[in-house]
Amino acid sequence: MQTRVKVLFAVVAMLIATSAFAIEPYVQDFEGLNQADTAALSNDGWLVFGNVFGLDWAYWYGYGVFPAPNDGAAFSAVAIGEGGASQGNQQLSIFSDYNNGDHPNAWIEANVFQEMVVTAGDVTENWVFEFDAKMGNLTGQTTALAFIKTLDPNAGWATTNFITIDMTAIPASWGTYSINIVIDASLAGQVMQVGFSSTATNYEGSGVFYDNINFSPSGPVATEEMSFGNVKSLYR
Repeated sequence: MQTRVKVLFAVVAMLIATSAFAIEPYVQDFEGLNQADTAALSNDGWLVFGNVFGLDWAYWYGYGVFPAPNDGAAFSAVAIGEGGASQGNQQLSIFSDYNNGDHPNAWIEANVFQEMVVTAGDVTENWVFEFDAKMGNLTGQTTALAFIKTLDPNAGWATTNFITIDMTAIPASWGTYSINIVIDASLAGQVMQVGFSSTATNYEGSGVFYDNINFSPSGPVATEEMSFGNVKSLYR
């Protein structure tokens, strides 16, 4: 069994607080990332955190926050050749932590996300998390979702928002999905996480592909009439 990295929530909170930064738009099509570089995703700001539950859903432990890997064995990877006309050559693959030795007898929740801090200047803005997605090798009892989460460091790191969209049963063809959050004054100073999650057991398949990520105020940041995906298709 692998060595567990058990992190007390207070310690995780300190790590989040020291590594976070002000909220700003994030746009990524993954074409510029080096698929062969194991640090490609972490260099782009992606982080991971794992939660482990017993088969009865009793909470066991958590581990992270860690830089997101790009090795095909745990959490995340840059995939090649899974795109359609609007996704280009490289995509983001999100899946379970198959390096966790408790996989046969536990639920492994694998979270992959961008992280930032809401500032007073962000208040009253509507932020939209839009992305393309298609089914990968998700099987069995595995579930997947995309999320926007906010955490309050002044209230024991309580979750104040957890806005999700279920990705468990999406088709094997590309589609565009979005969720949004309206930032009010109560969120100033809180940590925001935007990303994807899978929950799996017994090494079941869990992969979902994502691309053309755009997290920005009131929708895409591009001002051209042509969509970001269509611009990508010109350079296939």
